[in-house]
Amino acid sequence: MNYLYVYLIAILIIITLYLRRYFRKHAQDVAALEVAVQSGLAEPASLHPIVDPSRCMGSGACAKSCPEEALGVINGKMALKNAAACIGHGACLAACPTEAITLVFGTEKRGIDIPNISPDFETNVPGIFIAGELGGMGLIRKAAQQGRDAIAAIRKKLGSGQADFDVVIVGCGPAGLSAGLSAIHHKLRYKVIEQEDSLGGAVFHYPRQKIAMTAPFELDLVGKVKFTEVQKEKLIDFWMDIVKKTGLKISFRERMESIDKDNGRFVVHTNRGKYTARTVLLAMGRRGTPRKLEVPGEESAKVTYRLIDPAQYQGQAVLVVGGGDSALEAAIALSQEQGTDVTLSYRSEAFARVKQKNRMLLEQQQKAGRIRVLLKSNVRSIDETLVIIDTDGIPQRYRNDAVIVCAGGLLPTPVLQKIGIEFNTKFGTA
Repeated sequence: MNYLYVYLIAILIIITLYLRRYFRKHAQDVAALEVAVQSGLAEPASLHPIVDPSRCMGSGACAKSCPEEALGVINGKMALKNAAACIGHGACLAACPTEAITLVFGTEKRGIDIPNISPDFETNVPGIFIAGELGGMGLIRKAAQQGRDAIAAIRKKLGSGQADFDVVIVGCGPAGLSAGLSAIHHKLRYKVIEQEDSLGGAVFHYPRQKIAMTAPFELDLVGKVKFTEVQKEKLIDFWMDIVKKTGLKISFRERMESIDKDNGRFVVHTNRGKYTARTVLLAMGRRGTPRKLEVPGEESAKVTYRLIDPAQYQGQAVLVVGGGDSALEAAIALSQEQGTDVTLSYRSEAFARVKQKNRMLLEQQQKAGRIRVLLKSNVRSIDETLVIIDTDGIPQRYRNDAVIVCAGGLLPTPVLQKIGIEFNTKFGTA
């Protein structure tokens, strides 16, 4: 009988500890959701999970699988507690033991435009194909597979006709890189253009040492790639090594501006010239072209549109422009470098849609005199050694060595619609 009491007490202790941990975690998830709502970060940017409450058992496996900590369990069901952090890699979908999760685009309040494409990735404009993030697939594994499959479909559509290239591939993220390798494998005349000076697509813009989630996938000329969880830097190094070994040619800093049709072939216009192609594969991301300030001096070499390595700005006077998380994170990272004079300029009177953590870190660095924050300000001109910024309509001169513009991107939707590509707006549907 004494043993029975011992077992009962042990069971009660285990249940008590479990319930205490459960309610503590529940309170943390609820608090995180409230912060996200108050900060305007309760809307996911793109592909994200929704849950079927009748199937969800609240195990928390999905939340544990998410490296962004975007998910939690609230009232016994999966919930996006930090929707803005979700990047749609789908680890939660694979981790769910009851298949209660579906990945969807858009929400009831905010729709996302997704181009209409056929099962072989061809748009309603014959000869123009889309693969990867632009078509709604941000997952590395599936984007790479789509690039490979799209080239297989393009081979069947080539027919006859004269052009500079069999296919022009726009973008060199996972879909574009995979497509380029397949073009080499099938001996197609190809050209890969990338508007930035780096490969990897959206992965390149992840924070340093961020874990990228994927699953094994197949690449032509390479074979099976067996990554599961891999740091951003290691994945980028892997891509660069593949480019070097296979001889894949990529034209960096070349931006597609328009596409015309001429005698049954396409004319792809870029900032460097124009090319004729029998087919076009659009494999660019949804980040779009960086939004520019459109001020005198912006063409200077000291102006860039992302922060890669804060250490390179040690001892310099740096201006960061923007009011989102990327701008705050850049300013904070720069302020931690020795001797760096950081100014953050934002046109509005307050930072609205930013993470609470970034807001707090910014305030700390501002109070410590490490960051100069100029609200209700606009950059008027950029010179070799200074910038002119209007604050409340009053121009001020600031010493400057570098400018980092974090003002978001212009989606390519208008350019694609001009070509004739049709879009479907998704409101929380797959």
